[in-house]
Amino acid sequence: MKKFILLFCLLLVTALAFAQDDLVIEGTVLNDNDDTPLENVNIVNLNKVKGTVTDQDGLFKIQAKVNDTLYFSYLGFKSIRVRVTNDWLKFGEIKVKMTELGIALEEVVLRPVQLTGYVEVDAKLIPVYDNYRYRISGLSTSYEGGQQQPGAISKVLGAIFNPADFLFNVFGKRPKQMKKLRQMKDDDNIRTLLKSKYDRETLMAVLQLEKTDVDEILNSCSYSQDFIRTANDLQILDAISECYEEYKVLNRNRG
Repeated sequence: MKKFILLFCLLLVTALAFAQDDLVIEGTVLNDNDDTPLENVNIVNLNKVKGTVTDQDGLFKIQAKVNDTLYFSYLGFKSIRVRVTNDWLKFGEIKVKMTELGIALEEVVLRPVQLTGYVEVDAKLIPVYDNYRYRISGLSTSYEGGQQQPGAISKVLGAIFNPADFLFNVFGKRPKQMKKLRQMKDDDNIRTLLKSKYDRETLMAVLQLEKTDVDEILNSCSYSQDFIRTANDLQILDAISECYEEYKVLNRNRG
């Protein structure tokens, strides 16, 4: 009888633990200026790497547990982080208010290439972007190299085989953060969000990196400055993920 009671208690504790992990919390996102609901606000659980968006009434639901951090981002508003507390779970729904930002758009001047009609002359006028991709034997995918010289390959190899290198410090010492790359790629809501963003904010929040870290990762993997400057956040996610997979393969064979 005692064994049965003990087994029942263990099963109950386990069930409660899983139930806590599977809680779905609710809330409303409002404009802090006038309390109007904000539609299509992007919300990412940084711990579970799950995303969602608010509906036309500013309402959202997302899987979370106590102490998870939710990241709220919306065009024209200041991004915020909100920690899930016991009070949130107790009262069932909270209101999250976001502050609007003043956006000053800089004037962009487009200067078309003036062609003369002479091939030899025009060939020198048209911009040339040295965005090459190189392939390492044994890897299924190639990577973009920002330099034309064959030395671009040795740059990646040197970065991987040098224990003091930046890639080792980022990839080798942050395995938990790097595992979130796959989770982000597998979540449709996060992928949709990243397609429309160019500020790297969500990537930095989930991976716990600074913008300079993101740029340096891509530089170390020989992605071109043109790509780094123009790619959207989903392309950057795929690039970092590809770079990390190459790092794991080559680092596994090191020595």
